[in-house]
Amino acid sequence: MDKIWLQSYQQGVPAEVDINEFESLGQMFEKSVARYRDRVAYVSMGAELTYGELDTLARDFAAYLQNDLKLARGARIALMMPNVLQYPICMLGALRAGYAVVNCNPLYTPRELEHQLTDSGAEAIVILENFAHTLERVLAQSTIKHIVIARLGDLLGFAKGSFVNFVVKYVKKMVPAWQLPQPVDFRKTLLRGAGREFIPVAVKPDDLAFLQYTGGTTGVCKGAMLTHRNILANLAQVYAWIIPDIEEGREFVVTALPLYHIFALTANCFTFLRIGASNLLITNPRDIPALVSELAKYPITVFLGVNTLFNALLHNEAFRALDFSHLKISLGGGMAVQKSVADRWKQLTGTALIEAYGLTETSPAVTINPLNSTEYNGSIGLPISSTEVVIRNDSGVDVALGERGELCVRGPQVMTGYFNRPEETANVFMADGFMRTGDIAVMDEKGYLRIVDRKKDMILVSGFNVYPNEVEDVVAMHPGVLEVASVGIPDARSGEAVKIFVVKKDPALTAAQLIAHCREHLTGYKVPSQVEFRSGLPKTTVGKILRRQLRDELGR
Repeated sequence: MDKIWLQSYQQGVPAEVDINEFESLGQMFEKSVARYRDRVAYVSMGAELTYGELDTLARDFAAYLQNDLKLARGARIALMMPNVLQYPICMLGALRAGYAVVNCNPLYTPRELEHQLTDSGAEAIVILENFAHTLERVLAQSTIKHIVIARLGDLLGFAKGSFVNFVVKYVKKMVPAWQLPQPVDFRKTLLRGAGREFIPVAVKPDDLAFLQYTGGTTGVCKGAMLTHRNILANLAQVYAWIIPDIEEGREFVVTALPLYHIFALTANCFTFLRIGASNLLITNPRDIPALVSELAKYPITVFLGVNTLFNALLHNEAFRALDFSHLKISLGGGMAVQKSVADRWKQLTGTALIEAYGLTETSPAVTINPLNSTEYNGSIGLPISSTEVVIRNDSGVDVALGERGELCVRGPQVMTGYFNRPEETANVFMADGFMRTGDIAVMDEKGYLRIVDRKKDMILVSGFNVYPNEVEDVVAMHPGVLEVASVGIPDARSGEAVKIFVVKKDPALTAAQLIAHCREHLTGYKVPSQVEFRSGLPKTTVGKILRRQLRDELGR
């Protein structure tokens, strides 16, 4: 397909970008430190870290990993934290020391955490104390040898930090009892590292930076191998896209999306580290009143989020009373932006809500609408610089412009493959290097893309992928279940939600029992919101359950 989208690029955005400006993410960060050393890099719960302080603490943590843990180059380091100051310190320290980061969702159940730790072969983990009880249940089955325990107040100063840790643990009782062998306090790792020499590592572009886990149609969570080159390429692409509209060293971005998710990792963390922005970390974005209270304190210029977050804020009276005069860019990704939300956001803030599209496997950005767009257009935007897209039918042949087909992408931001899963990697890549996205799209004559359906059965809940096989596997574990199928249904709050259709083995089985069972084994957003009991499920002649027929019955 010809790059017809180039005609619609905003002035100043190039067709191609230089992806070789930096050798590694650490090198990119060090350049930012040299330019913005005294500027605030992160704000969290009132505490601030400048670029210089972040550089020092990341080096200290890297020195601890090198000298105390003596991990071999390329070892995997798991991070299981929400948006707290410890995250960028540990992440940058690990990358600069030549290790690969494995991001873990703090809300994982023991079953989910065990799979990710064992599959990745992670040798060390930094985990917020609030979630240590989950690690305790799976540690024996994992490859973890070293445990670092962080606490919410660790970097808030002695008085405030001690108070916060006391309240979190003893007043709010947010830290379930746990017992782990020889854990090291996060603050001690920094003290030990400060007394050691950090030995710079010549990290290369093709070295693994992240094992970023994503679901699969088989229900098995897979680690997308993202190299330094992949992330740096996406940074260069996004940088070229936003540079006409931002001022380096002067932006203030709010990060309510979790940094362990690829969207926030690249878009919020690395992109704005590169341009010397200040970044407001929101630890618990579900607490909308607290989030709004934080927003009121700072001159936010960039707001990135998902549709559900924008919608929740628009329904908050205090948010509607905020001053939006500094806001330049509002961008939504992770899930479809709804027109009603985009229209209300524009009316309130005066800035258009720009939609983008990406995948874990693409680091993540593939398409973005021009930032000078003034209205919602229902499109996921244009392929970004140095990115090729084609739309193909089931036979792998390009379809005509305006026809539906599977969106396929090729570019320097596309992963090298799935960790230790050559068959799954081969299934997703085509002979000419294009990667199948599983999304059905249409391109118009100006190069704008629209997602019209999903080829795969994946359900998108608040920007997070939920794969039916995983939900079905958990439901089928219940002794009262004979058969089960799961599909996505529309949900005003989360975009989509999970519904299960169940054939009972035990006539006394109730929906409440199944929901409780799922809550024990699945992260909250994967838990079904609806249960429908049936006497049988539609199947093919070979006995495969027809999820598509169930979706059709629901008008989906």
